[in-house]
Amino acid sequence: MSIGNESNPLRVAIVGSGPSGFYASEALIKSDLTVEIDLIERLPAPFGLVRSGVAPDHPKLKQAIEVYKKIAQNPEFNFVGNVTVGKDVAAKELQENYHAVIYTCGAETDRKLGIPGEDLDGSYTATEFVGWYNGHPDYRDRSFDLSHETAVVIGQGNVAADVSRILAKSVDELKHTDISQHALDALAESKIKTIYVIGRRGPAQAKFASKELKEFLEIENCRPYIDPKELKLNDVSQLELEAKEGRGNKKNVEIFQKFAEFEDTGKPRTCISTFLRSPVRLEGDG
Repeated sequence: MSIGNESNPLRVAIVGSGPSGFYASEALIKSDLTVEIDLIERLPAPFGLVRSGVAPDHPKLKQAIEVYKKIAQNPEFNFVGNVTVGKDVAAKELQENYHAVIYTCGAETDRKLGIPGEDLDGSYTATEFVGWYNGHPDYRDRSFDLSHETAVVIGQGNVAADVSRILAKSVDELKHTDISQHALDALAESKIKTIYVIGRRGPAQAKFASKELKEFLEIENCRPYIDPKELKLNDVSQLELEAKEGRGNKKNVEIFQKFAEFEDTGKPRTCISTFLRSPVRLEGDG
């Protein structure tokens, strides 16, 4: 018997309701086949990292949700929330009841630094912190110690930029965003004055998006800063910036230069970027 017609629709289970799950659904709906899709999600609400991973002060990035909502309106589509594959339903059961099973659940496990002291109190993963300020059900009840004056963010990508920016912004800036109320209340009591952003690459290799970096120049109560000595590039880095594929990083270096020249006007917080450093251990009580 042929599959994918009105008398015998192609029944597909898609596990994971982030962007990949919705785009897989859309591709099936637009195909020449007659399909029935169950989009299975362990959380009660869909949209994955677009809902829980995008920084709350970046609302434009969350506009993609409107596209996913339109996909969900198709009669071939059915959302099934609060179902964990492997717990509420076995993977084998899905294979037995659907013609095809597509896994679009991503990789949620944190990457460990693999250094002594990583599990000390006060050491957190970005997954935890981002999930917390976005109200993710797995992390919204976590607590973070913001009672000290110094915070350290390890990394040179956009997630590191998001975390640093949320720590740097004032409550007045954050309250107009999509940040969760419990995070806003906690950040209102933050004593953090200095944020170090530490990366193992040099300024010419850092993976920040230029748009993300520019935002630090506009933060109300925080001065971005880089020691000018950190921006001295070797010949290899200079060649990388001049290459076609290095245009984005060249823009980054130009923004870093603005950080180095940023006037100290007495803002209560400072965000200091530093390069070519890797942590070897974390020390503390506990």
